[in-house]
Amino acid sequence: MGFILLEGGAEFGGQMEFPDRQAISMAGGSDVPISIIPAAAAPDKNHLRAGKNAVGWFQSLGATNVTALPVVDRLSADDPDHAVFLKKSKLIYLLGGFPRYLGQTLASTRCWQAIQAAYRTGAVIAGSSAGAMVLCENYYDPVGTQVMKGLGLIGGICVLPHHNTFGRDWAPPLQQLLPDTILVGIDEETGIINDASTDHWQVFGKGASTVYRDGQIEQYISQQAFVLHKG
Repeated sequence: MGFILLEGGAEFGGQMEFPDRQAISMAGGSDVPISIIPAAAAPDKNHLRAGKNAVGWFQSLGATNVTALPVVDRLSADDPDHAVFLKKSKLIYLLGGFPRYLGQTLASTRCWQAIQAAYRTGAVIAGSSAGAMVLCENYYDPVGTQVMKGLGLIGGICVLPHHNTFGRDWAPPLQQLLPDTILVGIDEETGIINDASTDHWQVFGKGASTVYRDGQIEQYISQQAFVLHKG
């Protein structure tokens, strides 16, 4: 199995270089194929700019083989050529934007199947904000103010991005809506990376990760490690 990087937003600047450099290293180094998926930014026509920014960011960190794939809707997410490209990628990064659109765009498509296959063979699967949210078993749709079924790469958790700004406000209602789910708040300019197929995570970047479970609140800062599912 590979690795998972979940980021809290405000990517491509500041202290995001710490989790992203770690992801590049875990993926195999600066020359491995990195694929950017900008679908979450498509509803407001921001996917081209967002994809370009992502490519430039990873290149600034020394990556030499970065591509923004034009995966922006169900049709392109089911494109077999895009799927082949993703299956060969060693780091796949889902950009932020509209979580519900992103989740519904990728679900049960060739591209999502390829991402899962890449993960099983050691790739790093990363997501920022909306990209991190949909990788979980459930996610919160702030537009529809409802809980949605995620892509399920990570079971039993729900990510609250931008936790140091507005994400923490989602915690009280989600604790009621998802009483058996671990809520994971991630600050902006911050990422958490798991240790391959284990459940050990480590914090990188500017802020903290806040874990809500069993009526308790735990906070972990940069370089600290924690386990999500105890026992």
